[in-house]
Amino acid sequence: MFCRCFCFFSLCLFLPTQRRCSGGHVSDTASLPGFENLTTGYNKYLRPYFGGEPVQIAMSLDIASISSISESDMDYTATIYLRQRWTDPRLVFHGNKSFTLDARLVELLWVPDTYIVESKKSFLHDVTVGNRLIRLFSNGTILYALRITTTVACNMDLSKYPMDTQTCSLQLESWGYDENDVIFTWLRGNDSVHGIEKLRLSQYTVERYYTLVSKTQQETGSYPRLILQFELRRNVLYFILETYVPSTLLVMLSWVSFWITLDSVPARTCIGVTTVLSMTTLMIGSRSSLSKTNCFIKAIDVYLGICFSFIFGALVEYAVAHYSSSQKCAAKTPQEGLSNELTKDMEEVNIANILTSYRRKISFTSIEISSDDVNCSDLTMKTHEKIKRVLRNKMHKIIGYFSIQNPSNVDHYSKLLFPLFFMLANVFYWAYYLYF
Repeated sequence: MFCRCFCFFSLCLFLPTQRRCSGGHVSDTASLPGFENLTTGYNKYLRPYFGGEPVQIAMSLDIASISSISESDMDYTATIYLRQRWTDPRLVFHGNKSFTLDARLVELLWVPDTYIVESKKSFLHDVTVGNRLIRLFSNGTILYALRITTTVACNMDLSKYPMDTQTCSLQLESWGYDENDVIFTWLRGNDSVHGIEKLRLSQYTVERYYTLVSKTQQETGSYPRLILQFELRRNVLYFILETYVPSTLLVMLSWVSFWITLDSVPARTCIGVTTVLSMTTLMIGSRSSLSKTNCFIKAIDVYLGICFSFIFGALVEYAVAHYSSSQKCAAKTPQEGLSNELTKDMEEVNIANILTSYRRKISFTSIEISSDDVNCSDLTMKTHEKIKRVLRNKMHKIIGYFSIQNPSNVDHYSKLLFPLFFMLANVFYWAYYLYF
């Protein structure tokens, strides 16, 4: 007798949840313990109002965190609490109470097939158990909540980086049920989203957010879609301190060479080469963090290019000024030698020598006149030779226009023009990227 009772209770204990022991009998009941009268004949594979009107699914969500926003991969990673509400008339019961059920019982109920559009990877938290909530209300309303971490693609326009504002979205859509089966709505419009205004991000500030209700047309039908869009404005202060200020100071450092004499070749060359190399290092460092987005011409690239141009221009300015100065010194050397010889000769001459020199000048004049007469024979030269001579004379005149008469004036004008043009470039740069 004892063995029979033991076997009977053991059988009741290890039977599946679809069966229960009552009065010594094993009877078939519903899948939800305690709600046998509700789930009799319940089929979790059929949606509520099957064959009739579509199911209204109201959603709300909390943004718990946005852990990272990647410009190189063009995506963001967020942890959200997604809540879905719908009414299933098959689960109506008497009273005005609500019951929170074990999350594992979700496998026994019909739930929407909602998915996150443009999600690269997502997972449901399962510590210590699956982070899901099922709450049943007396009017048949079901609250289904999930805690999800997802990485979603966000198409970014980095042309104004780091003074850009990016618009990202979180889109929820039904995978298999079209608009004839389910209808997605926000529970309270923009108030359906919470937590996003309290986010503290490292590089961004949330400007504003708004919700939209849309539909997407695909080959298999028209599907409902809910969209949350939010604008992220990048904090530019970090980039000003790390990139803009150092690059500006390097440009100003290159101007120091204008106050150093042209004869100080090592000093001016050292300043020019050092600033060029430092600017190159700064440009490489600014692009290394965005190695996968080098196809974009960003605002920071434009500014660094402007700074590099001014630094390189200061180095070229010294090369031009020093070359012109050396050429002028080389031209003055033979002239000074001739003038010294003439001065010594003038100290030793007498009146007789003056007369002799005067006679020689007359003879030279006659020779020059005769030589001019000889040059008149050039009229018989060929036409192409005359054209070559004319072109050669024109080229010498053009080169003479661009020749620097006083190389010291190059530094004098550079002290004024370089800062002036750099200020104008900054005015146009900041006005364009901040207001256009």
